[in-house]
Amino acid sequence: MSAESPEPASAEEQKEMEDKVLSPEKAEEAKLKARYPHLGQKPGGSDFLRKRLQKGYARVWIPDPEEVWKSAELLKDYKPGDKVLQLRLEEGKDLEYSLDPKTKELPPLRNPDILVGENDLTALSYLHEPAVLHNLKVRFIDSKLIYTYCGIVLVAINPYEQLPIYGEDIINAYSGQNMGDMDPHIFAVAEEAYKQMARDERNQSIIVSGESGAGKTVSAKYAMRYFATVSGSASEANVEEKVLASNPIMESIGNAKTTRNDNSSRFGKYIEIGFDKRYRIIGANMRTYLLEKSRVVFQAEEERNYHIFYQLCASAALPEFKTLRLGNANYFHYTKQGGSPVIDGVDDAKEMVNTRQACTLLGISDSYQMGIFRILAGILHLGNVEFASRDSDSCTVPPKHEPLTIFCDLMGVEYEEMAHWLCHRKLATATETYIKPISKLHAINARDALAKHIYANLFNWIVDHVNKALHAAVKQHSFIGVLDIYGFETFEINSFEQFCINYANEKLQQQFNMHVFKLEQEEYMKEQIPWTLIDFYDNQPCINLIEAKMGVLDLLDEECKMPKGSDDSWAQKLYNTHLNKCALFEKPRMSNKAFIIKHFADKVEYQCEGFLEKNKDTVYEEQIRVLKSSKFKLLPELFQDEEKVLSPTSAAPSGRVPLTRMPVKPAKARPGQASKEHKKTVGHQFRNSLHLLMETLNATTPHYVRCIKPNDFKFPFTFDEKRAVQQLRACGVLETIRISAAGFPSRWTYQEFFSRYRVLMKQRDVLGDRKQTCKNVLEKLIQDKDKYQFGKTKIFFRAGQVAYLEKIRADKLRAACIRIQKTIRGWLMRKKYMRMRKAAITIQRHVRGYQARCYAKFLRRTRAAITIQKFQRMYVVRKRYRCMRDATIALQALLRGYMVRNKYQMMLREHKSVVIQKHVRGWLARRRYGRTLRAIVYLQCCYRRMMAKRELKKLKIEARSVERYKKLHIGLENKIMQLQRKIDEQNKEYKSLLEKMTALEVTYTTETEKLRGDVERLRLSEEEARSATSRVLSLQEEIAKLRTELHHTQAEKKSIEERADKYKHETEQLVSELKEQNSLLKTEKEELNRRIHDQAKEITESMERKLVEETKQLELDLNDERLRYQNLLNEFSRLEERYDDLKDEMNLMVSIPKPGHKRTDSTHSSNESEYTFSSEITEAEDLPLRMEEPSEKKAALDMSLFLKLQKRVSELEQEKQSLQDELDRKEEQALRAKAKEEERPPIRGAELEYESLKRQELESENKKLKNELNELQKALTETRAPEVTAPGAPAYRVLLDQLTSVSEELEVRKEEVLILRSQLVSQKEAIQPKHTMTDATILLEDVQKMKDKGEIAQAYIGLKETNRLLESQLQSQRKSHENELESLRGEIQSLKEENNRQQQLLAQNLQLPPEARIEASLQHEITRLTNENLDLMEQLEKQDKTVRKLKKQLKVFAKKIGELEVGQMENISPGQIIDEPIRPVNIPRKEKDFQGMLEYKKEDEQKLVKNLILELKPRGVAVNLIPGLPAYILFMCVRHADYLNDDQKVRSLLTSTINGIKKVLKKRGDDFETVSFWLSNTCRFLHCLKQYSGEEFAKHSGTQFLEIMVNFSGMLEHETIQGVSGVKPTGLRKRTSSIADEGTYTLDSIIRQLNSFHSVMCQHGMDPELIKQVVKQMFYIIGAVTLNNLLLRKDMCSWSKGMQIRYNVSQLEEWLRDKNLMNSGAKETLEPLIQAAQLLQVKKKTDEDAEAICSMCNALTTAQIVKVLNLYTPVNEFEERVLVSFIRTIQVCLSFHQKPFGYFQENL
Repeated sequence: MSAESPEPASAEEQKEMEDKVLSPEKAEEAKLKARYPHLGQKPGGSDFLRKRLQKGYARVWIPDPEEVWKSAELLKDYKPGDKVLQLRLEEGKDLEYSLDPKTKELPPLRNPDILVGENDLTALSYLHEPAVLHNLKVRFIDSKLIYTYCGIVLVAINPYEQLPIYGEDIINAYSGQNMGDMDPHIFAVAEEAYKQMARDERNQSIIVSGESGAGKTVSAKYAMRYFATVSGSASEANVEEKVLASNPIMESIGNAKTTRNDNSSRFGKYIEIGFDKRYRIIGANMRTYLLEKSRVVFQAEEERNYHIFYQLCASAALPEFKTLRLGNANYFHYTKQGGSPVIDGVDDAKEMVNTRQACTLLGISDSYQMGIFRILAGILHLGNVEFASRDSDSCTVPPKHEPLTIFCDLMGVEYEEMAHWLCHRKLATATETYIKPISKLHAINARDALAKHIYANLFNWIVDHVNKALHAAVKQHSFIGVLDIYGFETFEINSFEQFCINYANEKLQQQFNMHVFKLEQEEYMKEQIPWTLIDFYDNQPCINLIEAKMGVLDLLDEECKMPKGSDDSWAQKLYNTHLNKCALFEKPRMSNKAFIIKHFADKVEYQCEGFLEKNKDTVYEEQIRVLKSSKFKLLPELFQDEEKVLSPTSAAPSGRVPLTRMPVKPAKARPGQASKEHKKTVGHQFRNSLHLLMETLNATTPHYVRCIKPNDFKFPFTFDEKRAVQQLRACGVLETIRISAAGFPSRWTYQEFFSRYRVLMKQRDVLGDRKQTCKNVLEKLIQDKDKYQFGKTKIFFRAGQVAYLEKIRADKLRAACIRIQKTIRGWLMRKKYMRMRKAAITIQRHVRGYQARCYAKFLRRTRAAITIQKFQRMYVVRKRYRCMRDATIALQALLRGYMVRNKYQMMLREHKSVVIQKHVRGWLARRRYGRTLRAIVYLQCCYRRMMAKRELKKLKIEARSVERYKKLHIGLENKIMQLQRKIDEQNKEYKSLLEKMTALEVTYTTETEKLRGDVERLRLSEEEARSATSRVLSLQEEIAKLRTELHHTQAEKKSIEERADKYKHETEQLVSELKEQNSLLKTEKEELNRRIHDQAKEITESMERKLVEETKQLELDLNDERLRYQNLLNEFSRLEERYDDLKDEMNLMVSIPKPGHKRTDSTHSSNESEYTFSSEITEAEDLPLRMEEPSEKKAALDMSLFLKLQKRVSELEQEKQSLQDELDRKEEQALRAKAKEEERPPIRGAELEYESLKRQELESENKKLKNELNELQKALTETRAPEVTAPGAPAYRVLLDQLTSVSEELEVRKEEVLILRSQLVSQKEAIQPKHTMTDATILLEDVQKMKDKGEIAQAYIGLKETNRLLESQLQSQRKSHENELESLRGEIQSLKEENNRQQQLLAQNLQLPPEARIEASLQHEITRLTNENLDLMEQLEKQDKTVRKLKKQLKVFAKKIGELEVGQMENISPGQIIDEPIRPVNIPRKEKDFQGMLEYKKEDEQKLVKNLILELKPRGVAVNLIPGLPAYILFMCVRHADYLNDDQKVRSLLTSTINGIKKVLKKRGDDFETVSFWLSNTCRFLHCLKQYSGEEFAKHSGTQFLEIMVNFSGMLEHETIQGVSGVKPTGLRKRTSSIADEGTYTLDSIIRQLNSFHSVMCQHGMDPELIKQVVKQMFYIIGAVTLNNLLLRKDMCSWSKGMQIRYNVSQLEEWLRDKNLMNSGAKETLEPLIQAAQLLQVKKKTDEDAEAICSMCNALTTAQIVKVLNLYTPVNEFEERVLVSFIRTIQVCLSFHQKPFGYFQENL
């Protein structure tokens, strides 16, 4: 199809629209829709289509005869019905574009500039031919990018220039990457095929097609190079090198120069690269298709024959080629026809060397190579053979013709026989055989046919031998096929070769269309969106025209079988069969010997001349027979294998072609079968091989590479639009675009859509669910739901909808920019105004300042004059004032002296008066105070007496009341717990109470009788008084004495009588009441006595039972706990002894150090650590012990047993601690129970006696235990049997157990004594004076008992001591309580903080989407568990330290006991040992002098390496022991071997260590913890070696260790950092990604990984300088990978990415500051990345900008800077692309700047 008449888009839809009858307006609208099926409709119907063209800024594409398509801008609004569009071209020229009056098709719209230059053509919003062409041109010319994706197709444009984008560093950059993550590249396609083969277990194919000169061979070569580099070979045969070596051979014998390409492949080839189960190359196989044999004998103008002929001619001067008699290429007929024997820039002699080297690498020996060259030279000489005509029907070869002679000599055939059959042929009939001469023309044709046949067989032989060399020795698991086949060809004269080529391309295009359609449908079904069938061009009719029955090939084969078949008769058959019957077949108007076929790409006219001859490929059998009889071994081999090997255009009959192809032999050969097979036509063979190829491709997953030739003149980076459009139509790219445009070509993930169009959303529209948010926004923006579909993970848009969304987004951003500009301009004007205002204020300030200074000067002068006047006047006034002042002072002095003297006299008199008054008043006050004090004391005594009487009366009444008894009974209930000891005292008290009751009754009766007696006496006294009147005279003297008292007596008598009467009455009443109460009390007393007796009996019995049971249970529990504790202590001591015994046995098994050579310990600091285990003992101490040890104890120390014992000891320590805690709890419970019992009011008598008895008992037991301890110590001194006192002996263990139990029992008794003392103190405090008769009585009794003053003083002193003890215990308990309270408060605060942090995290997680929420929760849980793990590790370390400390103390105590025993045994005589029984004794042990060596046996070296290196877990060593333990143990082993002067042992140990470390790193090299652990240990081991023997020893023995350390850095380089995904979509390429999106690495994950690495290295005790080197290396990797992403990914080169990179780099720098690693040099490694990010953000327009860039980017190379500028892609419309002129300016500026050496190698 010509470029002037582009095919309109969506022709089917237009036709369907035209078939409908519509109104003119609707018809116009329908045509508009038909022209733009890719355009979306704005809400409101098709108005958007019109409005899009009615805007002044709308841009369209119009056809152009020169440039195919031109861009123009719409000037005038388009209205339906307009026939002309007003346009303006880009160069400024106005144009009126006339619409087609029939179709009224509108020109296609242009994509926004933001989408121009996309990596994937399917990402364009408008998908049509001009958009594709323009995108390819922009990428090729402006960005110098030759690769572009078009869906699943990689479009490769030949740059005609060597580009540095195929190096091994680029291969490594693309290795492992997803196809859409990097810029388009042939390596990306190869990586995709390799990953899909490994993932899907399915064979792959890469189909490379294109015109001659488009770069197919180079693309296939680079694909194979990629496979060979990334996979490697499974054996040491270097199969990948052989696969690559096959290219030079096949290029030399199958490639030639044409008018379009200097290295054009003149055959098709399909190379299958085989892989094993580990996906490493194991072999390859090659199939070839349709070698262009006619080129051997004919070349067109400006073309050449195959390269191998010119290479031979260029190497003719070599000695080994002298026998070939070669010369210049212009000498031979077969090499000079094209007239262009030399290719510019190609040295044929050097290429010959490469070809021979490749043959040697593939196993073709020199003899076979020379045989090949002889045959090729013979073909050249055969071409120079000439014929002389004898007549019109015969000819002859000149006699002794030199070219034929040379040919026969080289081929080893007879000259006469060959000369004869070159001019004759044999005709066989049914009865006879004739030899017929042939004409000169037929002889020349026969000569050329023979030359072609020889070359074709040689070609097949070479291919067969290449396949044998590439044959896989093991079974093939899968393969990747690379098809390098000719593209669609059309020339002025097209013959049989072009027909076969185009036929093959028809088949490949059909397969391509079906595959594209299938992928499209699978994508829609995967995303679960509605799918409607799309009509696409199916070229099956054209294929049927060629290969079906009665097709072109069928008729051609039939005509070849006819005796007199000719090209003309075949052409007539074609016309009769297909003309006017098949729409794809046409006949040229001016020719009867040609036909036209409408192929999928274009119409092609084929000339029938030569079809039959080329199809027959006739070679005379007589000539072949002559060659088979050759003496040259290789030549018959070519023709013998002709029946067996596959022809160059055939393949194996199976669908899946195996790598090893054995010749298939028929079961039984039939006569004539071989000849019949030999006569198969070329067309028939090609059709069969093509069918087989299609079966192979259909059985694999295809990948397509379409090579485009940009121009016919081979100019570098020159783009010819016409030629490019022709190839795009021919290679199926536009068909892919059409299929994509018919569906939903634009695909966005929900996150990409949200990120891009977030500006179109309001805050309330943003939901937590991104998918629902996108749905809501799209429903508002695009109301026509047919224009988009929501898939599971993506949004699918019709063509044009992305442009519409971009327009809305650009409008909103434009409005935002206007607002920003408005604000900025306002700010600038305000700033200008403020500057002007500030300037005016400054001027005003200066003017006003000048005026003020003048005024100030005036004021200063005035002030100076006033000052002068002031001082003058002051002087006069001051002089007069001083005279007056002096006179006044004199008068004042005299007057004041007189007044002061008078005042002093008066003060003196007043002072003396005050002293007299003070003494008098004091005496009076003291008298008054004394009287007052005496009166007060007297009043107090009276009052207290009265109150005491009242209290006594109350007590007496209370004593007689019933309530008192009730209170006493209530008190008895409280004291019931002590009834066991107090029941007798209560009975006695009860009896005393009864006696008191009876005594009260008796007293009452006696008092009553006494009162009655008084009454009688009073009566008698009255009678005596009456009788005494008679004796008045005698008693007058007494009356006189008593007269004074009589009056008082009478008064008292009257009062007494009155009171007596009253008292008598009251007494009588009281007696009656008392009698009643007495009777009631008796009854109540009896009842109460009965109840009390019963209750007391019951309660006493129940409490006694409970107390007995609880006491027994507590005693049993306490005894059990003590027994368990004692058993555990015994077990612990037994294990300790076992540990000491094992240690002693280990010491005994160590060899005696040799005298003589002895090194000083230079690693003293490391060897003295508590983890360093030494086995070196002194010679004098261990020699006799070693002699007595049995042989079986000489085995090496079992390190695993030692570790198990140590673990068991720690477990016993923990169990001991838990039991001790439990025992403490039990004792606390017992103490609490005792305290509760003590709180009850005790009865002092029996209790004190009980406590005193218990104390005496405990003291006696204490004395008894001391005596037993002394006896045990004596037993130690009385025994001297060394055989029973050895450590670990039974007697020794018994003694140690007894000693431990005695000491523990002593401690327990001490604690009990302290508890009893505290109880005594509490009981003494409870004995306080009570206001009851009972307590007072008891206290009086206790005091009466202590009549001895000494006892009272002793009790007082004991009480003070116990008080102090209790006070100290109380203080300690209070402190511990406060500490516990503080700790609990701290824990509560930490729990509150943790709770708040958890709530914050929960709130943050709830705001995240579900996927991020899950990830955040997992990260938080991992962090929490890590922190808990670290805390537990710290606790474990603390416990380990405590255990080690206790062990040390135990050893110290054991040592002291041993020394004590030694001192005691010296005083015991030998005779005592016989009489006394055997008792456990101990052997004295002395401290050993450790020398830092560890002995091992030579046969145990592998065990040592296995336990210390191969099977060692780094985490367990780093946590439980020390990280450098393996290095220290190995160093001690090396020291001991060196100490023995055993160099072989040292060398063997070092070699085994190095190999072991290498093996571990190879096996677990992906585990950073392992790498870090062994890096640290290797460095520590090297440091130890250097300290031990200096640099010289380390230089000899540490070389291999340094090699290991180099490997560490190599392992760290494999940690890769993925790039950040682009903002814009990448079209269909994302869906073909081999691996699902697993989530890119974020900055947080990188920092977490760095934190993890840093913590692991610190935990392993790595040297700080080494940590800095590792961090520097990791930062170097981060910077290098990110910079590679910038240089290899176009979507990474934008302003926003630069800002993001700079922010991430700042976060990494912050991490370095936090870790104190800023001086490690890691920041400097990121400098190129920082400069590249700055380059993306700086202004890039003027020359000043270029100069600034050159001075800023001093760490980047020129190529890197230019590459970044070329790749710079605007993300928004407001950004601008970098102009080509600016890039050239940069290059010029950089050429003048001397660039320093950068940190990174140039990648591109």
